[in-house]
Parts: sequence; C-alpha cells; structure tokens
Amino acid sequence: MSLKDASPYPFGAALSISKMKNTEIYNQVVKAELNSITAENAMKMSNLAPSAINKYSWTDADFFVDYAEANHMRVHGHCLVWHNSLPSWVNSYNGTKAEWIELLRNYITTVVTRYKGRIASWDVVNEALIDNGTPRQTIWLTKIGWEYVELAFRFAHEADPDAVLFYNDYGQEYSKVKLAAINDTVKNLVKRGVPIHGIGLQMLTNINQSAQNMVDAITQTAETGLVVHVSELDVALNRDKKPEYVINPTDVATQKSRYRSIAAAMCQLPESQSWGITTWGVGDPDSWLKGSPDFPLLFDMNYKPKSCYQGVHEAFAALK
Repeated sequence: MSLKDASPYPFGAALSISKMKNTEIYNQVVKAELNSITAENAMKMSNLAPSAINKYSWTDADFFVDYAEANHMRVHGHCLVWHNSLPSWVNSYNGTKAEWIELLRNYITTVVTRYKGRIASWDVVNEALIDNGTPRQTIWLTKIGWEYVELAFRFAHEADPDAVLFYNDYGQEYSKVKLAAINDTVKNLVKRGVPIHGIGLQMLTNINQSAQNMVDAITQTAETGLVVHVSELDVALNRDKKPEYVINPTDVATQKSRYRSIAAAMCQLPESQSWGITTWGVGDPDSWLKGSPDFPLLFDMNYKPKSCYQGVHEAFAALK
C-alpha cells in the first residue's frame, strides 16, 4: 500500500522542477506514493521575481500547480517571506518604511492571488526567530520592524481568505527554548487577530535527536490549538558529517524508529489539526545534505523504499 493510501493525513514531499520534468522513476514514485507536494524552490521570491520589482517569472510555479492538479495532489506553497532566496533587487532596494510595506503587500498579493483556490496552504513567514527565541535580524526586520510578520499574514489572508496560513521554522525538536518561543509568538499574534492558522515544524533532524524530543515538539505545538505540519522532514544518519561514513544496521534501525515515532505522533492529533507530513525530497539523491555521505529520506538512491519507509507504515498500521 502506498503512503498516501495508508496515511490518515496527507503525505507529501518537496519536489524539484528539474526532476519532475526529466526523471521518470522520480515521477513514478511521486505519483504512486504522495498526495501533497511542496515546491522545493519554484515559489521562493528569487525564483518568482528574480530580476525586478513587479516583474514576475511564473513558468516553473505554473508547471508545479498544473502537475499537482493533473495528479490530484494538494499544493503547499513555500514560502512568501524569508531572509534567504531574495533577489538582488530586494537587497539593494532603497525605500521608506511605507514603501517597503507596499513592496511586501504587492508581492504577497500578486503571488497568492494568482494561485487563489489552487494552492491550499502557504508558509507565509519562514524562520523569523533564532534559537534563543528572539527575532532574526533580516532585511524585513530592519526595513519594516517586527510588524512585518503580522502584515505578511494579513496580506496573504486578504489575497486568499480560504488558504491555510502557516508560520514555518526549525529547531523545535532540539531547542525547548525555541519551541516555546515559536508557540508563544504565534499564540500572541493569534490573540491580536492575526490570521495564522498553523505552525510548520521543519524537522530536518538526525538520529541523535531523541524520539521523545520529536514527539514533544509535535504535541506541544498542537497544544496551541493550531494546525500542525511536519513540513520539511528528513532524518540524517551521518550526524557528524564524516566523509568516511558508511551506512550500518544500527543507524538504519534508529532512523526507522525516528520516522515511525514522528508519523505516530502526527496520528495522535485530532484530524482537524493534522496538516500531514512533507519530506524534504523524495529519495536520497534529492537530499539537501551535501559534502558528506548521508541517506536521510524514505527512498534510496534508486528510489526504492527503505527500512524507514516501513517504519512509517508501521505507525499507520498500529491505528487499525
């Protein structure tokens, strides 16, 4: 049985446009196994508006959404506001605070409106906090102030009132300070009437992180009452990035256990709060971890299911 058929919530992956267009085995796995997809890069600002203000490049994002619709998949948009993947014209833009706010409004409104009713959810703001729970020093913070977070969500909601809007970040499974700060920050914004509907836990993690920490990150996030999305999951084996690393049965078994624990924790949430799991890549050839050997995803170098794939299925089978 496929992941999408066995899972009680949507199961997806971040996809590469190049591999979608050029790698047949990749597409076979995606279509057979998944019912939710996130664009790895195609919907980042540097890709959508690479050259100038109000000049957009829609080719890849349109292809992505068309592909999802043709294959009956949900699209999760990633991401509207981030300190990385900014085009050079943003970094060199000289404007008043009001002009920066208008830039933000125009960009979010243009992108979200184009895909209104076609993209179910968005990572509206990505990684606005650092590990100690304080605001990250970004160009948005410098030019607008912390209110950029609230404004981004309001602009996105105005553009598509039906889209589910997420604050997305990393570190919840390894930093209790950051976990608490993210949850408190989002709850305070919601109290102010800001239209935030969910929290994304990237969970780009490794086998050294305890299963309990991973489960706690999910359950404590759910205690906010918001929707929870494990949004960029992988579980690295070579946590020390050793160039001589060789995959071994002990690490494989631990990886399987970690995937099973994460999938099971998401199963324990109320259906209305579980937006599902998205892995960051489909198989090990897609991993963002470069420079040393690692095998962090559910499918191997030939896109065959791994032991950790079975671990996810074991979590689902335990529900029956």
